[in-house]
Amino acid sequence: MNPLFLEYTVVLLGIILLMVEAFLPDLDKKKIALAGIAGLFFVLFLTWMPLHSLSIESAPFYTTDPLALFFKRFMIVMTIITLWMSLDFIPVIQRGIPGERPGAGVGEFFILPIFACASLMWLVSAISFIMLFVSLECMTVVLYISISYLRKDPKTLEAGTKYLILSALTTGFLVYGITWIFGITGTTSIEHLADSIALLPPQSLTPLLFGVGLVLVAFCFKIAAFPFQFWLPDVYQGAPTPITAFLSIASKAAGFVLLLRFLEQLYLIPTLGKKVFAVTTLLAMMTLLFGNLAAMAQTNMKRLLAYSSIAHTGYVLMAVASIGAALALPAIGFYLVAYLAMTSLAFIVLLIVTETSGGNEIYCFQGLHERSPLLAAAMTVAMISLAGLPLSAGFFGKFFIFQVTFQQGHYGLLGVGTISVVAGIYYYLKVIKVMYWKQPSQGSAPITLSKLTTVLISLLIAVILILGIYPTPILMSLQ
Repeated sequence: MNPLFLEYTVVLLGIILLMVEAFLPDLDKKKIALAGIAGLFFVLFLTWMPLHSLSIESAPFYTTDPLALFFKRFMIVMTIITLWMSLDFIPVIQRGIPGERPGAGVGEFFILPIFACASLMWLVSAISFIMLFVSLECMTVVLYISISYLRKDPKTLEAGTKYLILSALTTGFLVYGITWIFGITGTTSIEHLADSIALLPPQSLTPLLFGVGLVLVAFCFKIAAFPFQFWLPDVYQGAPTPITAFLSIASKAAGFVLLLRFLEQLYLIPTLGKKVFAVTTLLAMMTLLFGNLAAMAQTNMKRLLAYSSIAHTGYVLMAVASIGAALALPAIGFYLVAYLAMTSLAFIVLLIVTETSGGNEIYCFQGLHERSPLLAAAMTVAMISLAGLPLSAGFFGKFFIFQVTFQQGHYGLLGVGTISVVAGIYYYLKVIKVMYWKQPSQGSAPITLSKLTTVLISLLIAVILILGIYPTPILMSLQ
């Protein structure tokens, strides 16, 4: 099977659902989401079918290596979770789009992540700067629409505007950096970048470093690394919760794939590799410290998860700085899978609590164990895993990251990471304390969950606990 068929199928699925939404306006919108989930499960199944390798002549911009295939599955799974989570978000969508007929705008909200998924699948297979840019911009346009979807909410409009302006600025950095690199090396191929740089005279390295720096600025914005993380808390807080989860997980993972492909080529050049390693190490340290210290002071759950997301970027950057270790790539892949499960679970609970309590402050979780024992247990598992405590996926995720950092002898980075873990335990356990040691607010009613939501929560809890005992399958898929 032609590997491009995977992306074509996802795009076709989105177009079909758009046509259904347009010509059957009275159709139950949940059926569109369920059809999208079913279609994505079919595409996920196709990823295990034998795929033909594309020749460099027929597709010089596209690869189907194990890294690309692994993250294609990652993007599909995250999109499925986003659609599944969005089933509980329908009342919020209807309230957020004023002056429309009942149900208007709901179907499109379910369809947008499918197109974003196709863009992300192309993005993780991109081995050309041109393909990278086109895929990235397609994803950004879809995410901008999704972030600012609730037109009645000023915070949502503010989040969308900030994301649009800063994404446009980042695009400028990316394009200008690509232009410099192309002008010096004469190639737009990421895969052959090291070979082209090796042929350059020494005096070309200084302007090349300028272009590399511009591209790294753009990538750091996408993964929310310090000091390019300033947009993240406001965008996360204002965006619709399912889109916040998608942005936090899928977009960030794609950014790391781009960063890995780019830095792997630079590390092959000794003179460049040392400079890039120093920059990556500094980024990891500063991102860890800023994310964890800022999260400790948060009282809003969405903002806490936003700063937590910055901190987790720092952990992955630890492994990126140690990319020479044999287990570095599997460690990054496992960490991001664990992050997908535990962060998705946290956002699902947050979405339901926000809808039933009318807010997403941490005090809204008071006495949650009395209102819904399953939601309290789910958030507990998510927080324990995010903190990296034993018998959870997050524990092994941090363990493998620290292992490869230790193997490479980056002891300073290891020390900063250890301090960050301790800080993380404080603010994650703070949420558990509120759920079990505080009484519910006056007038708080028990929370009833739908069967589909209960199934999704149970599956994510199981994944977190299973990966906390048996991480081997994920590690083996990237070795």
